[in-house]
Amino acid sequence: MIDVTDEDFAAQVIGSELPVLVEFTADWCPPCRQMGPVLHALAAEEADRLKVVQLNVDRNPVTTNAYQVLSMPTFMVFCDGEPIKAMVGARPKRRLLAELADVL
Repeated sequence: MIDVTDEDFAAQVIGSELPVLVEFTADWCPPCRQMGPVLHALAAEEADRLKVVQLNVDRNPVTTNAYQVLSMPTFMVFCDGEPIKAMVGARPKRRLLAELADVL
C-alpha cells in the first residue's frame, strides 16, 4: 500500500491506469488504524486489478479539501482519474470487496 501526498496525488491516483482505492486517513483515527490490515491484504490480493493508497488528511489539506472529505476513514474509488464512488467508515474486508465488485 502506498502513501500519497498533495504533491504526488495526481501522478499516483489521477494518472493511474488501474482503478485506485484511496483511504483518507488520520493518525488519531482508531477506525482508520483498524482498516490497516484489511487494506494491506486487499492491496496484496488485488494488486493486478486495483491500486490501494492512503492519504493522511492532516498532512495533505489540499487534496482533502478538494474532495470535501469530512469524516475518517473515507474511501474513494477513482477510475480514469475521476472519483466514481465514496464510502465512509470502517468495514470488514468482505463488505469492502462487495462494494468494490463493480470496479474489480
